[in-house]
Amino acid sequence: MKILLDIKDEKASFILEVLKNFKYVKAEPFSKADTKFFEELKEAVDEVNLIKAGKAKGIPADDWLNGL
Repeated sequence: MKILLDIKDEKASFILEVLKNFKYVKAEPFSKADTKFFEELKEAVDEVNLIKAGKAKGIPADDWLNGL
């Protein structure tokens, strides 16, 4: 199982040390680029979920592509 944790920078090294003490846990920090990618992906998924729930309005793909 994979778990994504959001930890304050000043506490991250402590948490990583604690996790590394468990033989069955593999803990690796994300790079800044990976972090940005996952944050943007999460925002996109949240937006799609809002559109599916009818709480936000989407833009048809053709309209979006024509705007490029």
